[in-house]
Amino acid sequence: MPSVAPRPRRPRPAAVLGLLLLLAAAPACSTAPEPGPRSPAAGPGAAAPAAAPAAAEGAAEGESSFWVDPNSEAARQVAAWEATGRYADAQVLRRIADRPVALWGRPGDPGPGIRLASAAAKASGRTLVLAAHNIPHRDCGQLPVGGAADARAYRGWIGAFADAIGDARALVVLEPHAVAHAVDGCVRAEHRAERLRLLSEAVDRLKKNRHTKVYLDAGDPGWIRDPADLAGPLREAGLDRADGFALNVSGFQPDAAVRSYGAELSRAVKGRHFVVDTGRNGEGPLPGDRERASCNPPGRALGTPPTDRTGDPLVDAYLWVKRPGESDGTCRGGPAAGTWWPEQALGLARRARDVP
Repeated sequence: MPSVAPRPRRPRPAAVLGLLLLLAAAPACSTAPEPGPRSPAAGPGAAAPAAAPAAAEGAAEGESSFWVDPNSEAARQVAAWEATGRYADAQVLRRIADRPVALWGRPGDPGPGIRLASAAAKASGRTLVLAAHNIPHRDCGQLPVGGAADARAYRGWIGAFADAIGDARALVVLEPHAVAHAVDGCVRAEHRAERLRLLSEAVDRLKKNRHTKVYLDAGDPGWIRDPADLAGPLREAGLDRADGFALNVSGFQPDAAVRSYGAELSRAVKGRHFVVDTGRNGEGPLPGDRERASCNPPGRALGTPPTDRTGDPLVDAYLWVKRPGESDGTCRGGPAAGTWWPEQALGLARRARDVP
């Protein structure tokens, strides 16, 4: 792609809110592991840009009702590359920067970051996409180890998470991998009942918020082969009181396979709807062992852009829950899980087929 001059920018209140969000809290998001810190996009000592990319309220947001963080890692990387003359790369990276991605609640106190994002989303009339990922014994002890210390700590954490949303419009993907791990035998027997009970309580707490939608995570087609195996655990986890379930979070399964799987699971749970994470599934999964293929696999691409206009009556939204460009971990030369990795982000964006 030839060099493209940077887009003209216009100041707006959302940029101020985005900067406050950066200063107040480092957001947390990763595949399933501990969300990592937000690292400066332009390298050590670089200052965050004073203004956000204009497209955060332009064409990309017009495609959906979801809020775009004007000061995301991707947005700051675009500004940093434009400042150093990498205009072509910056333009490609706008395929991520100009689109809504989920904010993951911090494992300590999720409140400050979520409150600021909720205020910004509410001011713009948009819906904030969130992921709650702090269940005790999270990810069966896989590195990096994380999750609330016990049931009491988790109840306090999810309460703070819900309080911070307030009356803003929000869509919450609840506990990626938690139910699937309860089904695949990864969760120890003595912890299984507690996990499903905590998830059910979390659904009830989040649904006390008038404008919060909740989708319980249910893995992906490459994980739990028979979706009927998820039906009972999902009901125990409060699915009947939630808005639906989520599929392919942090995964790479293609849209068609996920929709087919979701339709089958929907039939097993009385027609519940679902949302799909499409952030990195543009080229499908890397062949080979599932665990190795899911950690910073090379050659992947962005998938369907986030939208609540899916054309499928069972699919409520395509979302970018796992934030494209954030590392899965130190595999394949990556930085710590959840850390922004600009070259990986650029590769995902370059290989995108259906993302303008």
